[in-house]
Amino acid sequence: MIDYDRILNPTVVNDIKPSGIRKFFDIAAGMEGVISLGVGEPDFPTPWHIRREGIKSLENSKTRYTSNAGLIELRQEISKYIARRYGVRYEADNEVLVTVGGSEGIDGAIRALVAPGDEVIIPQPSFVCYEPIVRLAGGTPVIIELKAENEFRLTADELRGAITDKTKLLVFPFPCNPTGAVMEKEDIEAIADVLRDTDICVLSDEIYSELTYGGKRHVSIASVEGMRERTVLINGFSKSYSMTGWRMGYACAPAPIIAQMTKIHQFAIMSAPTTSQYAAVEALRNGDDDVATMVAEYDMRRRLVVNGFNKIGMDCFEPKGAFYCFPSIKRTGMTSEEFCEELLRSKKVAVVPGSAFGKSGEGFVRVSYCYSTDHIKEALSRIEEFLEEVCPKA
Repeated sequence: MIDYDRILNPTVVNDIKPSGIRKFFDIAAGMEGVISLGVGEPDFPTPWHIRREGIKSLENSKTRYTSNAGLIELRQEISKYIARRYGVRYEADNEVLVTVGGSEGIDGAIRALVAPGDEVIIPQPSFVCYEPIVRLAGGTPVIIELKAENEFRLTADELRGAITDKTKLLVFPFPCNPTGAVMEKEDIEAIADVLRDTDICVLSDEIYSELTYGGKRHVSIASVEGMRERTVLINGFSKSYSMTGWRMGYACAPAPIIAQMTKIHQFAIMSAPTTSQYAAVEALRNGDDDVATMVAEYDMRRRLVVNGFNKIGMDCFEPKGAFYCFPSIKRTGMTSEEFCEELLRSKKVAVVPGSAFGKSGEGFVRVSYCYSTDHIKEALSRIEEFLEEVCPKA
């Protein structure tokens, strides 16, 4: 009999906990009658004209490997898109890498930049993958606990206080999953002022960049003076074009960084799915109207959810990005995990504990509003009933 405790990597892999998001998703999937507000996946189908291009590529037998970096026409469209939407220019032939979702881009960037002993600053609450990937690369995560009173934005003072002579990389995850927080131009310029005279790089995860509300467009940190040269910009198609299952992402960065990321991608992946790449070309060329339609619908749901939570006594700041809100459950006296487990058991509503996204998420839950309004209204009604039972008004 093999002793798996002996043969598995004891210093890294065994110490990494499974995703708290997937835990509650898996529990909910096995129960009847559950209303889920847990998964961050658009409920829209991939627009037909994008699917059609994927189908056409199959019909025309375009099923071979592409170059490691991705189809040149896709990299050209990515370059054009980033230039016209965010004002940053990248060379398609050596500064753009097509990846298997944004997640592979994050992994490749961290592995290319972080050596054992390097410190990586990670603001939290934030997406669950950053800290484990840093540990897998031998780096040391340095956590900044973002505050609700700052609407979960990263401040220049918080960043300055976390930097040491070992700091290699700042993870910059805005718009943010799970909080919906955004960094506006003046916020980003203050962060840039801290970094500009250092050798610290930035991993800017901009997968939710198209999903912003309130009239202000997303600003990429790479567009700020002195930041492009130190930034790896990660983006993709899952959220903005409702293409989660197509597994399409990309990284844009200075050529020396992309060259190293491409080597990692070459040996670990080879190339991103060919069919998905042809669909992604169509998304970038002709998908702006689809994005606008989805954003308008998310905005309506966002207001419904935030107003609903505040009305029933779960304090919730107004998120300006992504498709999540982050209401407080502190009035119940429960931990985030206790709240979610009891809500799922008694009312069959699934949300995700804020603690799944870092210690500073304790006392909150993540709620996704990429569901129908009827679905959201019923969930809010059940949550209100639950609150009345666990903390009745005097």
